[in-house]
Amino acid sequence: MEERQLKGKVAWVTGSNRGIGLTVASHLASLGATVVVHGSTAGAPRLNESAGSLEDIARTVAQTHGVETLHVYGDLTQSAAVQSMAAQIKARFGRIDILVNNAGGDIGAKGVEAPKAGKPERNDAIFIGEDDLRTVLDRNLMTCILACREVAPDMIERRQGSIVNLGSIAGLTGVAQGAIYATAKAAVHEYTRCLAATLRPYGVRANVVAPGNTMTERFAASRPTDASMDRASGSLDRYGQPLEIAKAVEFLASDASSYISGQVLRVDGGGQLWPA
Repeated sequence: MEERQLKGKVAWVTGSNRGIGLTVASHLASLGATVVVHGSTAGAPRLNESAGSLEDIARTVAQTHGVETLHVYGDLTQSAAVQSMAAQIKARFGRIDILVNNAGGDIGAKGVEAPKAGKPERNDAIFIGEDDLRTVLDRNLMTCILACREVAPDMIERRQGSIVNLGSIAGLTGVAQGAIYATAKAAVHEYTRCLAATLRPYGVRANVVAPGNTMTERFAASRPTDASMDRASGSLDRYGQPLEIAKAVEFLASDASSYISGQVLRVDGGGQLWPA
């Protein structure tokens, strides 16, 4: 068993009912953290209904790792919902020590049920529909900002805490397709730098993990994939695995990064080799 270095910490991982978010939540639990899992609804993830309800997912994480869990659900683009969820967590556990803003994705107004797991039909910088444009911005940027605004003040008061926002390598280069997603993630990167500047005097840290192409159910459902790239080792010219993202989150959430803030950490196998 890995050292339970996060024992006694309370971690809220948004968008943790599937994919990278669920792996992050489970990994933090394996390190001893009390974990709050989140989904937009109480039901099963729409890409994997066999996973069970959000309550089932929280129970499985708790039983697997021997920690306490809580499940909360709601629309993170709505400030009242974010306030309600944060209040539920603080009523149960008293505080939030680690906030991981994972909720997001290049998902338009029709949701993940749409073709290509929700990618907007026209997905460039000019011709994307306005509904899709606003949805992608809200889903990736506003969810992050609203959660940080709700959680950070208590961290400031206690002079401790760590915020890890999920960005993307898409936000570090120009792209023709997925342009608004890239724009939103670039904004997440910059917002995190600004947040880190605000939090610095209080000893609270804010950083970004920027994944590259990572093999999840939604990733596989949203585009053609190359089977030869779906391997765990032997080359860095491959798809990432969700646990590799989770371990980067662990680093930035833990005391191992106690003097690191305002940084963007790519987890992409060296696919991008220019300054962040």
